[in-house]
Amino acid sequence: MTGAALCAVLALILASWLVRDIRAVDADELWRHWAGFPDARPEAIPATSPLDVALLLVYAVATVAALRSSVATTALVATGVITLAVRLPGLWNIGSRRMETLFSDDLRSRALICAFVALAAGIALLITAGAGRRPPAGSYERLPTRPGPGASVAAFLMLGAAGAVLIAWEIRQMARYPEIYPAWYVGGDDRVPHGVIDPPPGWATAALALLCLVAGVSALFHAVYARPFGLTAAALLLPGGVLGLVRTVHYDLLDHFGSLSTETQLTVLSWLFEGFAALVVLIALAPRGLPDVPDPYGPGQGPYGSQASGPVGAHPYPSGPYGPGQQPPAPGYGYPQGGGGFGPPPPPSQPPPGW
Repeated sequence: MTGAALCAVLALILASWLVRDIRAVDADELWRHWAGFPDARPEAIPATSPLDVALLLVYAVATVAALRSSVATTALVATGVITLAVRLPGLWNIGSRRMETLFSDDLRSRALICAFVALAAGIALLITAGAGRRPPAGSYERLPTRPGPGASVAAFLMLGAAGAVLIAWEIRQMARYPEIYPAWYVGGDDRVPHGVIDPPPGWATAALALLCLVAGVSALFHAVYARPFGLTAAALLLPGGVLGLVRTVHYDLLDHFGSLSTETQLTVLSWLFEGFAALVVLIALAPRGLPDVPDPYGPGQGPYGSQASGPVGAHPYPSGPYGPGQQPPAPGYGYPQGGGGFGPPPPPSQPPPGW
């Protein structure tokens, strides 16, 4: 219950900020601002970004998982880690000179309070998850699951490639726009716009790339925490793909794909791949995987001290009859555009001549 309550608090904080933006900015203009359209003219500066919509989904799912499952500790860990990663820059960004010129003192005070509450909740989630770890009380209790072989390979390939794409675009941007660094990662510069409660774009992209790589490698090794971390990475990766598809359709980029520059072509392909990778990972990791059946003879040991062998999820047990009362074990990216989100940069603000 403690983990569910903490996730619910985080969800309520984000929901309140999204409601504030919808009322102050108008839903249609807010969407156009998030998409990075140059003709977006919001009446007020939005405090949120597409990242917050994805985080709200993560918090809602984590709340339900903590209420319905007694083995949701890995989900709480993933939620706590991503919360700390995205809310930490608010400690020094909310009070910066740039934020003073864009947002009122009252709004910044509320944002700073919410940042401290979110960080405290993130730490509390990690503590709660650590305190809740224990061996199963009996054969009736639900066990944690590991991703199956097919799901592991799919998650590793998609998340690993997505993380590599994000890192490649960060390197490209660093070479092309060196004047916006280090503000791209730490904030405090008018050329790097972002919401008052959100991290700078470079920080958010770097955190997502690292999360994708960690989740991909853990899925390859069938780790217990691979599913929640992989699902969280996919949920945060999805907005970049969705908004990239919106830009592609808005500017008819696919109709004139051959006439685009090489960099713009790679940008469009990166957007589409991000969305595809996120969907594949969500489909692969959403179903429950293989039960994490504990080994009664200790890690890697057989019944007579020999090393265990065999596929993941298989555990050695005596092949002969069981003793009295014993039963067999249960089977088991470009210049910042202010639209927020992850992924490579949006295309030029004006379509190519002749469109």
